[in-house]
Amino acid sequence: MGRNRRRRPTGARRATSAAVALILGGGGLVAVNVYASATESGAGGSAQGAGNHVLSAGAATIDCPDVGEKLTTVPDATKGDVDKELATLDQQIAEAYQQLRSDGAQMEQNGDSGADAVMNPLKEKRSESIGRIVTAVDGAGDRPEGLDDLAACTLRSSGDQSGADENGDQGGQEQGQDAQGQGDQGQNGQQGGDAPAAGNGPVVADFADINSVQPAAQTPRPQDGASTGEFATSCGVNANGLFNSDNVIVAPGVTNGAHHFHDYVGNQSNNAFASDDDLAKADTTCQNQGDKSTYYWPVLRLQNGTRERDADAAGGGTEGNAGEIVTPKQVTLTFVGNARGKVTAMPRLLRIITGDAKAFVNGTANANASWSCTGFEDRQLKDKYPVCPQGSDVVRTFRFQSCWDGANIDSANHRTHVAFQDAEGNCPGGFKAIPQLVQRIVYDVDAPSLKDGGRTSPLFAVDSFPEQLHKPVTDHGDFINVFDEGLMKDAVDCINQGRKCGAGAGDDNPQDPEETGKPEEPSKSAEPPNPSESAEPPNASEEPSEQPAPTADDPSDDNAGQAPGDDEGGQTAEPTADTPGTEPAGDDAPPVEAEPKADVSSSGHAAGSGASHDGTHEGSGDVGTPASTAPVAGSAPSAASQTEPQAVAGGGLADTGAQLWPAAIGGIFVIAGFVLLRRIRRGAL
Repeated sequence: MGRNRRRRPTGARRATSAAVALILGGGGLVAVNVYASATESGAGGSAQGAGNHVLSAGAATIDCPDVGEKLTTVPDATKGDVDKELATLDQQIAEAYQQLRSDGAQMEQNGDSGADAVMNPLKEKRSESIGRIVTAVDGAGDRPEGLDDLAACTLRSSGDQSGADENGDQGGQEQGQDAQGQGDQGQNGQQGGDAPAAGNGPVVADFADINSVQPAAQTPRPQDGASTGEFATSCGVNANGLFNSDNVIVAPGVTNGAHHFHDYVGNQSNNAFASDDDLAKADTTCQNQGDKSTYYWPVLRLQNGTRERDADAAGGGTEGNAGEIVTPKQVTLTFVGNARGKVTAMPRLLRIITGDAKAFVNGTANANASWSCTGFEDRQLKDKYPVCPQGSDVVRTFRFQSCWDGANIDSANHRTHVAFQDAEGNCPGGFKAIPQLVQRIVYDVDAPSLKDGGRTSPLFAVDSFPEQLHKPVTDHGDFINVFDEGLMKDAVDCINQGRKCGAGAGDDNPQDPEETGKPEEPSKSAEPPNPSESAEPPNASEEPSEQPAPTADDPSDDNAGQAPGDDEGGQTAEPTADTPGTEPAGDDAPPVEAEPKADVSSSGHAAGSGASHDGTHEGSGDVGTPASTAPVAGSAPSAASQTEPQAVAGGGLADTGAQLWPAAIGGIFVIAGFVLLRRIRRGAL
């Protein structure tokens, strides 16, 4: 038998092999763990891939494609069915968002499977509703294309501002990050039982000091032949307290179709079930009884822990719309002309929506409301609430579309029958210039105390769909023209002849700023703030009068007047000249706290006059004046506790350590291998 000549491994050779194994194994462990962590964090921009961070309480919202925006044609025969299905889609999102908020902690533990528990059923429900919409429209011979692709929604960080944001605003990231601080406070119960749950908003980063905003460019001078007059109508401030969470334009026949509460002035037959005849025969709060138009907008609330009557109602507290409803100090409704030519009469029952209630997830293409302060109205904010200096009130402005297609009083998506004029006053091809409604709402509210997250002086916000998080960019206004024909003709004549007419003004006389909507000059004194001062609870007042039974009314169009030039064809979006930038002065300037106003009248905070009104329309969702009560004991107002937002999506040091411990062990192996090799080498020498 031959001799085995193979040498047995020496101790040094075995040690060398062990060292190499440590280095290779440890290096591989490091590489695999780092790659896995990078892959997980890289998916954070999407819904389910974001894992635990996006699912953390208050850090996520639901982003669904807006099916209604994609509908361009809906036959009259199927309009009712389509409207109800669109309202069902909104309800499905609201329910999914409520599930996300209530089960967020458990979902965070389950990771992606927790997200699937919300998002997959939502997709299935949306697919069914969209299928019914397609079937209904297809049955009338006009099948819509591409709707099936809109069923899937995404779960994303509440701070991940939509990529469609035309302003390039960086505040969206701050808003979502700041939600964690607010969420902690909400869990501690510091805002009382009516406080919004964690992350539903508003947050400190939703605010900007008006002094940090750059003044906007001046509007072009009117050309020869322009219609430079103004017609004002005065319809009160909703002191009688008519509120509901319906929207008769977008969701007729659907209770709680808006999922947030509206202030109403003018027409008093405002609920989801109001017919054109109801509107025509209703009472009105307008001084000129020939104006029975309906003007409505989301209510503004102080986040002070007050329980309103809608605290346990759909559209109110159960959907994250909580706090004390603020009655406007002043509402001015002014119809103005066109910079290039004459205007023609609005058709009776014309419906116009300006702004986008879903702009936080849709993007800002249709966002149109703006925010400012009295005395600073050359500075306008679109995606921030203003922090006003002492002596200055908050101003909320809507400039409605002022071009009409000449044929329709509404459209499938409630937008394409009207359009904005461009910066020079041109309407799109085929559109006619109509009087532009400028709606200006003034609120006497204290500047919020941003340094302590609203504990000293509360934050404020508009009501919104639950998943829209009360962002200011979601603000919007609604209008239905119910002028009688004679009054509309008078208004058009006044505007075209360059006069100032209507409430508070005689013909050819300039109107008082309080009636025309012109900026007021506030007292810009710098008195020391008195944040401890608060408003007294409102007293009860009379209920509004009952509405008469509806009778038939035959609406007709009055198209007198001349359309301006139509140099820009097909334009339906608001011109950029009317959308001033909202970036603060200085690229990275954080929200700067202005001193709260020292004296606050109780009427500025009361919900109406404190009227107790349960609503007069059965099943409509009307609540009437929410009865404001003092905050419950121990419900000191709170929100985010610091001006600089906390990072939520990125995770903390503890999270990082928990995720990368395999890489740390691998690193130890690598170091041990090199140390062992070094010792072997020294021994060999």
